[in-house]
Amino acid sequence: MSVTLHTAVGDLKVEVFCDTAPATSFNFLALCASGHRAGAVRRPTADRRPSAARRYYDGSPFHRVIRGFMVQTGDPTGSGKGGASIWGGAFGDEFHAENRHDRRGVLAMANKGPGTNRSQFFFTFDAQPHLNDRYTVFGRLIDGFDALDALEKLPVGKKNRPTTDVRIERVTIHANPLAERDVVFASPPAGAGE
Repeated sequence: MSVTLHTAVGDLKVEVFCDTAPATSFNFLALCASGHRAGAVRRPTADRRPSAARRYYDGSPFHRVIRGFMVQTGDPTGSGKGGASIWGGAFGDEFHAENRHDRRGVLAMANKGPGTNRSQFFFTFDAQPHLNDRYTVFGRLIDGFDALDALEKLPVGKKNRPTTDVRIERVTIHANPLAERDVVFASPPAGAGE
């Protein structure tokens, strides 16, 4: 399963770990595919024809960059305080022995503490073992390390906010195994909807 995040500094192609982080992967893929958010439909063009609906992550800025550590995105508001999940609220963590913050390009959920995952995520710039079992790893970068390099080099201002505006322009889902098989959650993950 792979997804490409298209940005002005290059494409970030990620493998998503659907088998070892299924609820997190399902949330991420559903948000990648959905157009459900405030202002999701673009305004009509000059000739009055409406343009295509935006997907959830389209236009989300990379709002936090800490060199040698990580780059964060996934909040369409751009404030670093927003975000939603498909579960109607925050949802629980999924830790797995195989999913570790052990290299450059690890894809993990950003959160405010245990069970507070929503839509924000980050890529590591290096191994970050102190994050293991604190932030759900649900994928890894498989292509686009040059784009990750460019993100790491962005100049930042207060609160590690980049002074150059780089956003997820659009998302391409290459294959979605969750859509190809019956994935049923008897109930949302622990903490969902809180």
